[in-house]
Amino acid sequence: MSSPDELEARCGWRITAARVFAELAPDARDTAGALRAALLALGAGTPGFVPARCYAAGPDDQRAHTGEDSPPSVGSPQWLPAQDTTDITGSGAGGSRQDTAQAVFGWGAPDVIDDFTGTTLGTGWNAYDGPGHAGNGTRSPDAATVADGVLTIDGTGDGTTAGLAWTAHSQKYGRWEVRMRAPTGSPSYNALALLWPTQENFPVGGEIDFAEIMNPARDTIELFLHYGADNSQVHGELAIDATEWHNYAVEWTPDGVTAFVDGREWWKTTDTSILPPGPMHLCLQLDWFPRGDGETGQVQYDWVKQWGLAAGEGASTDSSGSEGSTDADSSTSITDEVNNVGSRR
Repeated sequence: MSSPDELEARCGWRITAARVFAELAPDARDTAGALRAALLALGAGTPGFVPARCYAAGPDDQRAHTGEDSPPSVGSPQWLPAQDTTDITGSGAGGSRQDTAQAVFGWGAPDVIDDFTGTTLGTGWNAYDGPGHAGNGTRSPDAATVADGVLTIDGTGDGTTAGLAWTAHSQKYGRWEVRMRAPTGSPSYNALALLWPTQENFPVGGEIDFAEIMNPARDTIELFLHYGADNSQVHGELAIDATEWHNYAVEWTPDGVTAFVDGREWWKTTDTSILPPGPMHLCLQLDWFPRGDGETGQVQYDWVKQWGLAAGEGASTDSSGSEGSTDADSSTSITDEVNNVGSRR
C-alpha cells in the first residue's frame, strides 16, 4: 500500500482511507483486522488525518477541466442556490416535475443543486481513491464520468469502481433528493445514494443508505439506517423497477428520518434514539462485494439536490413511522425489517 507522501496526500485518498478504516470497525475477520492495522499505521483513524480543506469547496485531487472553453463542471457555481430553474426531469426520460418530493411537499428551491453539466468532476466533490468498500476492490476517480448531463459510475469485473462524496455541503438535518437508475448486471455490485458522517466515525456516527439497489435484477430499493457502536440497523425494502429513472429522497429532522420515492413517502422512523448524532454529507457509490461472477456493473445519476432545515421546521408528513432493528450487514444480506407499501413498477 502506498504511503500518503507517495500519493501526495490527496484528499480523495485520505477520505477513502478514513472511510475504509471506519467501515472495517465492526468486521471481525482477520483480513479486515490486517487492513485496518495497515491503514492505522498510515494515520487513518487519527485526528486531523483528513484536513479540513478536504471538506471545503476546493479538493486538490480532481481532474482538470477539458474542452475548448472549460465548460461548467460538476459542483461549480452553476448550482443555482437562489432558484431552481433546471428541468427536474434532466436527461433521464420518463419523469415529471410533479413526481419529486420537492414538488409534492413544497420544499422550494434547493440550497444547492448539481445536474452534472459539463464533462468533469468539480470542486464540490471528492472522488474516492484507494481501497474499495470494506477493502474490496479498488476505488478509482477514473471510473466516474460526466457526459450528456449524467454522472455514470462503471464497475469492472475485478472490482475497480468509484464513489463520490459531496463533502462541501455537510450539515446536520435537512433534505436530499437524487434521480438515479441502475441497469441489470453483476450481483457483486450495489448501487446507492447515502448520507455519511462527516467526522468519519462510523458506526457511532451513523449512516443512512436511503437508496440502495442490491438485487441483481434491480427490482427492489432498500434503506438501511445504521446506528450505535455495534452497527445496529433499521431496514426497509420497496418493490420498484430500479433500472428506470426514479427520484429518491430522504428527510432528516430532529424527530426522525423519512424516505420518499417519486414524491411518495415509503419508509419512516420516529425513533430519535437511533438518529445520527452529527453532520453528514451525501455520497454516491457503486460498491463491490465479490461473488465470483466477474461481471460489470453500472449506476447513473441525473441530478442531486440538497436543502437545509430551518429552525423549528418539522417533517413533511405526519405519519407515525415504523421502527425495527437488526444486526444484519446491509451489504451482504437482506434483513427481517421490511416496510413495503406496494409495488412501484
